[in-house]
Amino acid sequence: MSWDDYRSHDAVGLAALVAAGEVSAADLLEAAIARADAVEPGLSSIRLRLDDAARSRARGPLTGPFAGVPFLVKDLAQHIAGVPTASGSRPLADHPRPETSTVVRRWTEAGLVVFGRTATPEFGARAVTEPALGGPTRNPWDPGRTPGGSSGGSAAAVAAGIVPAAGASDGGGSIRIPAAACGLFGLKPGRGVTPSGPDVAEGFHGAAVQGVLSRTVRDSAVLLDVTAGPEPEGPYVVRPPERPYADAVRDDRAPLRIGLATASPLGTDVDPEAVAAATDAAELLTSLGHVVEESAPALDGRALATDFLTTWFSTISAQVASARALTGCGDDAFETETRVMAAIGRATPAPDHLAALARRQDHTRALAAFHERYDLLLTPTLARPPWPIGELALPAPARIGAQALLRAGASGLFGRLGLVESLVDANFAPVPYTQLANLTGRPASSVPLYRTATGLPLGVQFVGRPGSEPLLLALAAQLERARPWAHLRPAV
Repeated sequence: MSWDDYRSHDAVGLAALVAAGEVSAADLLEAAIARADAVEPGLSSIRLRLDDAARSRARGPLTGPFAGVPFLVKDLAQHIAGVPTASGSRPLADHPRPETSTVVRRWTEAGLVVFGRTATPEFGARAVTEPALGGPTRNPWDPGRTPGGSSGGSAAAVAAGIVPAAGASDGGGSIRIPAAACGLFGLKPGRGVTPSGPDVAEGFHGAAVQGVLSRTVRDSAVLLDVTAGPEPEGPYVVRPPERPYADAVRDDRAPLRIGLATASPLGTDVDPEAVAAATDAAELLTSLGHVVEESAPALDGRALATDFLTTWFSTISAQVASARALTGCGDDAFETETRVMAAIGRATPAPDHLAALARRQDHTRALAAFHERYDLLLTPTLARPPWPIGELALPAPARIGAQALLRAGASGLFGRLGLVESLVDANFAPVPYTQLANLTGRPASSVPLYRTATGLPLGVQFVGRPGSEPLLLALAAQLERARPWAHLRPAV
């Protein structure tokens, strides 16, 4: 199978070819491997290749709706027994995991053939994918720019045509941000819809969920059908949809009432292209019969970002401590930004952490009040087009100062240096819209409707009520029919 033929089908389409006997699973895998060889290592989307194991699996009998389709899983919280999950961190790169994650098991039971693990920033902690382990992942639409993060490796691999869809996860925008930057569809399921175990009940106090990135809406819908559902170790059971998620893709949506908000919740600048992406989507929605009005949830976006980071830093400190206990490494084995975040987390008093968790309910109530008036919230996904590699790195003077404080054990002085504020503004100003859905547990999507004047993708975000995954999928499919995007190909 030529790459052009391979790239012209989505995962559902490739599975249909295998089922009809028109192509074999081995043929599809070789096409995927050849494409990976052609674009790696320049793209740096795949951290670990598993070609031999995949070839062995492709030769055997495969069943399920995706039987024979090549796939990649994220190198974070998507474990394969006997294979390391590095989580973007050098100390963990050589430590195999003892068991397979439920989500990965469900993907393989659906017939997917996993042949690699995709790059992620250290512990998935940033909106870019530039780990010291493997170097920066590059955006196929412009290799000088980021594909976003933390599922940047998956997004780059899908956009470059290595696979039609790939595993991803989202704790603060990590599906939607790279989807927006790479011209893909990304759905963040609501809290508890997809499994996180068996090693953990839920990630980041329920804010982090498992999902995929794909070129087509139907791939995301069918993959959600095979992924969603409770597990014995899960903390609760989410009511399943009345019909398969795949059915929603074929629905014609009744007119929706949608609130449009383009201003940054942080009060930071928003690029005119990002505003144009959202207003362009509003115009398209209006032409399809939906009602779009300017409106935003009544919440304090900077307070939300502060609450997010308060708990995020504590989470990073726990992950660093766990990695140290497992590997015996010292703090200096981790990246400087990670060490700073972990130090801030260790210095955070327990009452502050618990208060930040409790205030999630304030943000949830504000969004729930908004959804009493509107079916969906529409925003830009990013506040600017994908930015150059390295732009969000800690500035050299701050890095030198941070390293000196870490060596001296004086990390309590970070606040006086303004490093906390620097991390907030540097990491959230480009992506101020996505964290709300995570802290409130709501489903959200990024839809690739817009291209900048220079041809870069720039997605728009929709945030729904609990259980609105079918609505988000149906609307995305309607928009996909009105303005197709899967045929568009990047330069790489």
